[in-house]
This record gives sequence, structure tokens and C-alpha cells, in this order.
Amino acid sequence: MTSTGAKQAPHVPVLVSEVVAALALQGGETVVDGTFGAGGYTHALLAGGAGRVIGFDRDPDAIEVGRSLVPDSRLTLIEERFSQMDRVLAERGIGLVDAIALDIGVSSMQLDRAERGFSFQADGPLDMRMSRTGLTAAEYLNTAEEAEIARVLRDYGEEPRARAIARAIVAARPVERTAELAAIVRRAAGFRPGQKSDPATRTFQAIRIHLNAELDELEQGLEAAERALKPGGRLAVVTFHSLEDRIVKRFFRERSGGTPAGSRHRPAIVDPTQPTFERVAKPVAPSERELAANPRARSARLRSAIRTSAPSRKERLQ
Repeated sequence: MTSTGAKQAPHVPVLVSEVVAALALQGGETVVDGTFGAGGYTHALLAGGAGRVIGFDRDPDAIEVGRSLVPDSRLTLIEERFSQMDRVLAERGIGLVDAIALDIGVSSMQLDRAERGFSFQADGPLDMRMSRTGLTAAEYLNTAEEAEIARVLRDYGEEPRARAIARAIVAARPVERTAELAAIVRRAAGFRPGQKSDPATRTFQAIRIHLNAELDELEQGLEAAERALKPGGRLAVVTFHSLEDRIVKRFFRERSGGTPAGSRHRPAIVDPTQPTFERVAKPVAPSERELAANPRARSARLRSAIRTSAPSRKERLQ
């Protein structure tokens, strides 16, 4: 690996070596890091041979600190959702890119800052907004109907006690702090110290996904990546739970000529005869060594594929 002149990122991203290998960078190629976060993937991509990295992040804090984390002239940082990458690249006169990396979900930098309200490991205000705009988690939980909260917990947290937890949240309003919410969830779920998993994890995940429209962003981001990659370009996506992984698995299956299946966000593909991706790799999980060093990696999965020369679905439908 060559020196990048960049400072070491404070958090090592999950499956970083595997992502770099899947992207198979050649010297001087242009890569999009769609989820810049703390800069870990970008650091590895620059060290791995990228000629230029365009880093996207909707979190203004990530953009603000990113220039000092990775002070490299080959890096361009853009405060925007990765679902907008093709539009933004075109507006900036950047052509189709050689590779794209996406690390889905909340970043370690967000989780580790109590004031961002993403985690119950340390008490903080119930915020959870990735872009610092829109409803906070507290505002949502203190105004939403009980049935709506239950639906979010069920759909995005796969929480079997969704109704009981939603009822407890409404009864305890106003709820303003992460520690408050975690305690409410534990009582409603019958949690006892020493149990293997904390039920608050599922509730926090569900609320965060809902507030930030993360699954919509992922579906739209995959389609944007399809439009932004040149023929032969590589796409690598790391997910952290089954809801995300199912979306990526379905996308690659459809776009590589597998059986098309629509969703509420996308109708069924009208012309599956021209695959836009090929050589879809089998999912990769973290090694035992990585899991020992980083327990947060336990549910991570990497899926990757290579862009064909077929026009994107959007181009075919126009």
C-alpha cells in the first residue's frame, strides 16, 4: 500500500480489506465513497490505488471533520445523500465512475457521540437525525400515534413486542433522553439483566431507520449507483441487518437477470433481458479475527457486482 498523506481514521470500517478487494482498483481510478462517515473507507481506497475519491455524506458533522481526517488533495467531499450521487456528479462535470462503495446505516462516529442521540450506551438527547434536519426522535415519539409507533417498531426493528413498547412510550410521554427511552423499552419487554440481547437495540434501530428514511435511501442509492458506474465499474455494499441485506440481494438478483420482483418503491422490471450487473459475488461476512476486534461487525454482510454496458433501467424507461 502506498502512503496517502492522510491521517489514520479513528474508526476502522467493517470488512475494509474485502471492500477494497471487491472494488479491484487500478491506479488512477475515480471512486465514490457514498457513506463517508469517519473517513475509514476513503482512507483505505486512497491507500489502495484510487486516483480520486468523491465522498458523500448527508451529515454536516462528517463533512466538517472529514477534511482533517483525510487531508488528501485527491478527496472531494460533498454534503449530500448518496441517493443523489449521479445527479451531483453530472452537475459537477464528473463522468461515470470506476467504483462505488456503500456502508449502510449509522456510522461509528454518530453512535459514539452521545449528543447525537443514536445510542443508549451513553445518555444524550433523543435526536437520531443524520442530516441534522427534520423531526428529532423525541419530537416524533412525543407526537406520533401509538399505532404508528408500533408499526415502525414492527417494520423496521422486527420487534415482536411492538404494541406493548409503543403503548409504554405513549404512557411515559414526554420522552426526551436516550436513557429514558431505553428504560421504557426494557420494562415493556420484560428485560432482565444478563439477557443476551438488549431489546432497546431494536427500538433504537427502528426509530432511526424511520426518521432518516434509510431503506428508501438505500433503494434509491442502488439505482443511482447503477446510473453512475461506467461499464466494468464495481459496486460494493456493506449492510448491517436483514432489512438492508434483503434490499441489496434483491437489487443484484433483478439487475443481473434473475427473476424480477417489484417493491412498493419500484415496479417490476419491464425488460430483464439486458442485465446491468454481472459477476454478483457471494455475500462475505467478517472473519473471526475481525469479530474479536470489533463486535459491531457481527451482522455485517458485503455484496458486490460488476456493471455491464447495458443502459440503466431509468434510461430504458425514458
